[in-house]
Amino acid sequence: MELRQIGTSQLQSTPIVFGAWAIGGWMWGGTDDEQAIEGINAAIDAGINAIDTAPVYGFGHSEHVVGEAIRGRRDEVLVYTKCGLRWNHEDGQHHYDTTDPEGKPVTIRRDLTRDSILWECEQSLERLGIDSIDLYQCHWPDNTTPLRETMAALTELLDQGMIRAIGVSNFTPEMIEECLAYGPVHSSQPKFSLLSRENYDGVISWCHDHDIASIVYSPLEQGLLTGKITPGYEFAEGDQRNERPWFTEDNVRRVNAVIDEVLRPIAQAHDATVAQITLAWTIAAPPITCALAGARNADQARENAAAMQIELSDEDFETIRDAFWAIEGP
Repeated sequence: MELRQIGTSQLQSTPIVFGAWAIGGWMWGGTDDEQAIEGINAAIDAGINAIDTAPVYGFGHSEHVVGEAIRGRRDEVLVYTKCGLRWNHEDGQHHYDTTDPEGKPVTIRRDLTRDSILWECEQSLERLGIDSIDLYQCHWPDNTTPLRETMAALTELLDQGMIRAIGVSNFTPEMIEECLAYGPVHSSQPKFSLLSRENYDGVISWCHDHDIASIVYSPLEQGLLTGKITPGYEFAEGDQRNERPWFTEDNVRRVNAVIDEVLRPIAQAHDATVAQITLAWTIAAPPITCALAGARNADQARENAAAMQIELSDEDFETIRDAFWAIEGP
């Protein structure tokens, strides 16, 4: 199985990483823990060696599920989690207002102060049931805390062996460059898909030039690029896709037209699914190191893992790129 270096760290990851946002349930219309655990184990069995989660995914629930799933398999998998999004205190930068899994109003805040990071790390280790986090990532920048303080906390955890590598998510190149003045940054996690391309020539290319891994999230555009979401598709109550611009009926119709014209014939030629071709294209793009692929059950996990075996021709790669680069945003 191909492994890719996570920046200048000692971590080597499969190109597809199991994304554990949806199994937290919150913002995804609920979850089935038993199926999620089966999905994680199926992903590991199929060759995926890394899982990405975060405390805010279900307010700790995703981390608990991941911890349960990898019990007894810790040496087979890298565990990536995050810090900096707090729902349980009043400090830091306002991120957004929402409701918790019980429907109660809650405010999510960005907090990358030293005390908060150290506290969050302890909580994540406990929920995950592990002794060290392989990749610890700042989930979003916190403009109320100096990056010097944030990096001091992360390098402290690194020196103590509580974490093995430092990552950031949703940071600009300028922010990452400042972080590098205070310590190592091994990875960046920006959003990227064939529909959301603004970071491709920006932070993703910048990181490629600076030996920092890019682990992109939402490569399937939250399911839209699987070809399974058609006009009129109804999401469960509480599913945040109900509010996303790409999921209006007109935009779903536009995207499906390109899927049917371009992706589906290529998928048929490879005896693959549309989702697998989308993932295969993403991990074949030179500036991208890895792609997060979410799964709620074993079948989805195995489907995602199989994308690592697909080799697209240069012609297929360029055809897909040109077709989607021509789609204007919502």
